[in-house]
Amino acid sequence: MCRDDDLYTGCTGDLTERLGRHERGEVPATASRLPLRLVWHCVFPDKYVTFRFERYLKQGSGRAFLWKHILERRKGKYEALSGT
Repeated sequence: MCRDDDLYTGCTGDLTERLGRHERGEVPATASRLPLRLVWHCVFPDKYVTFRFERYLKQGSGRAFLWKHILERRKGKYEALSGT
């Protein structure tokens, strides 16, 4: 989640390293929207499945999936649903 309350969706092989790059402002897509807050992540054993799922989440039906199954809005902030 970005400072502007917009969701950022991405994939990486090293979550800690990627979050560090975001926090240091090295990722152009989020550099002007810091700080970031990790709301949810998932892991896939196959990078090609990961890329397909990322692409899906960036489409309308994927955003709807996130809202229905993963995220909720509490007091103006996005949060992961309990149990996810």
